[in-house]
Amino acid sequence: MLQLQEVAVANRLLPFTTQVAAGSLIHLVGPNGAGKSSLLSRLAGMLSGSGEVVFLGQPLPAWSGNALARHRAWLPQQQPPAGLMAVWHYLQLHLVNGQGDHDNAVAGLLAALQLTDKLERQLQQLSGGEWQRVRLAAVLLQCHPQLNPDACLLLLDEPMTGLDIAQQAAVNQLLRQHRDAGITVIMSSHDLNDSLQQAECVWLMHRGEVQLTGDPQQVLQPTILQPIYQVTFRHVVLDDTLFLLSPR
Repeated sequence: MLQLQEVAVANRLLPFTTQVAAGSLIHLVGPNGAGKSSLLSRLAGMLSGSGEVVFLGQPLPAWSGNALARHRAWLPQQQPPAGLMAVWHYLQLHLVNGQGDHDNAVAGLLAALQLTDKLERQLQQLSGGEWQRVRLAAVLLQCHPQLNPDACLLLLDEPMTGLDIAQQAAVNQLLRQHRDAGITVIMSSHDLNDSLQQAECVWLMHRGEVQLTGDPQQVLQPTILQPIYQVTFRHVVLDDTLFLLSPR
């Protein structure tokens, strides 16, 4: 579905080569400045660089903006509210094929993100956490398997920012539903335990380099993380679930 060949960004990202299968759920992890946002922006076609990204058998520069928007959705780390419009108007802009006969799919996603009662509110009136949920709803609608049969890739830069625990759980559930429908999800995360428990694969990054990829339980080992984060870690098991602990 996605092939990367020596993909790099000058002074920000060292060359990286890999292949990504359809329906993957990948977390990019690493400290601030590791290059996670640069890699995601490069995969989204929003940042130029060297090497080649091939998406569905076609080099990324060969895609038109409209065709790319139909097949992949991109959530940047930061984004100001887009003009003077209500939430419902902003979300409608991301319905690739129009709402059609899929009212239940739209209503279910809005309910999961606790946005049903905020559709008439102006974007500028939203709190930071509300705006983040609206942005998430927009890209999830854009790449919703019931609303857009062409959708196949979600690229999310720190999607959990500003969300409380219940909202994070709701987003994880929605991402699993998209993944189960064959949509690939690649996202950055600063919550190592969330990555340990939710991701199918992690790409561990440091100083602009993808240093290790693989199963979260194999990659997110205390001895591997300590020199990267410069803190000690240890594994603990609670109710048969593996967690990472670090000193505060």
